[in-house]
Amino acid sequence: MNKWRIVLQACWSIVPLTCGEVHAQAAQPFPNAVTDRQVHSKAPMFPPPVDTAFTDPDFGSAMVRVTDENTDSSGSRRYFRSPGGMGSGWSADGQKFYVIEGGGAEFAFAFDAATMSVRSLPGAKPGEGAWIPLRVGSTFSFVDPDLMYGTLPTAPLTIATYRFSTGVPSPLVDTTKCATEPPLASHVFADDVTVSSNDQRLVVAEGAKEFGAHMFVTVYDKRLGCRWYNTQTGQIRGKWGVSGQASTADKFLIRHSSISGSGRYVKIAVDHFGFYVWDVATLHVTACPTHGGPICGGYAAVGYNAHINAAGEVDEMNTLKRPLGNLAQFRQLVHPLPLPHLWGMEKHFTWSNGHWNDNAPVCGTTYSYDGDPSVTQPYDGEIFCIETDGLQSNIWRFGHNRAVWNSSLFYTAPLVNISLDGRFLMFTSSWDNQVGTTDTGEPRTDVWIVKLD
Repeated sequence: MNKWRIVLQACWSIVPLTCGEVHAQAAQPFPNAVTDRQVHSKAPMFPPPVDTAFTDPDFGSAMVRVTDENTDSSGSRRYFRSPGGMGSGWSADGQKFYVIEGGGAEFAFAFDAATMSVRSLPGAKPGEGAWIPLRVGSTFSFVDPDLMYGTLPTAPLTIATYRFSTGVPSPLVDTTKCATEPPLASHVFADDVTVSSNDQRLVVAEGAKEFGAHMFVTVYDKRLGCRWYNTQTGQIRGKWGVSGQASTADKFLIRHSSISGSGRYVKIAVDHFGFYVWDVATLHVTACPTHGGPICGGYAAVGYNAHINAAGEVDEMNTLKRPLGNLAQFRQLVHPLPLPHLWGMEKHFTWSNGHWNDNAPVCGTTYSYDGDPSVTQPYDGEIFCIETDGLQSNIWRFGHNRAVWNSSLFYTAPLVNISLDGRFLMFTSSWDNQVGTTDTGEPRTDVWIVKLD
């Protein structure tokens, strides 16, 4: 028997897990969803037109297509994708969301939850999104539906706010003035901005000219000011919290950083390793390697004070939840795991709805490593949510995402982002390679929304 299978079964049976400050989720958050664990074949289906609600033929969920080759009136035939699962792609009231265009810009749309209709916002051409004057990697506020956070195109080390009501970005903090050691150079940039659930703290990874090579995690607290961690020297300094050397002697470069909903922890993702967790007010930094006891590989999502990841062990649906304050204390969310144990599907997760409540369902998509669009096993190429409160092990199934993964084109994965109320999820898909190609001959993708409740 695989040793990790033994470990995981033991963890489920004997290790309790302390979750967020809200107790168990509702008895049935998705009363209309399919919860069996059988194979659901994928019916052939042409891509519907934009802004026309339709029903997934295999699971019965309501869906709508957001973009197509005409969404960009320049005629460039660029792809569109979901922002993925780190920040919030949805406004706090669920009436706006944004997508990312292949040219490297973000565009926002209006959304009517009652009719599932997608509309252009004021100032945008009919059928098009409203351009957001922030760099790719921004996030909606968790409390103010008019507000977004990101970095400025002309000043990529400056965290800024953007209000739809004014159409004007405003600098919030210039991180070059956060007294990092050494000082941030003007020719580097900051990565994605994420924000705590009360909008009090924001975090960016920064300090490099290329993605995956940052050396600073910079936290900005609106009341207390800046605090930073240099992952190459181990120094931690700032206007608040404890100053000194990080508790780990490890030196590493940063792929992404993301702040927990509580604002207490920052997850620091590292290429070809796993991740670290920094308890921000302290010097405590904990490693969570891909291989070894904690089993910290795979795509993941951060909640209020908890973390969920695809284990990368035993079975493709094996999903683990753990408190950010105790990474070794994990448990399986999917049990029993399907038999026989299978591989072939990767997963993407989104958990913005868990930024207040670590017991909220986590949602995601599966897709073939090899770009195989066929469905032969349960959960192949699906959109699903998983129960996280430990009371049961429900997997709610909503539809086939019809994405065809091209390993050289990251955007072809079915990237997902959930609305803050947990009712809608947007995802990226080429709809079985039926939405055409870009001007350069690469596969196009579009953005779609599925209703979860």
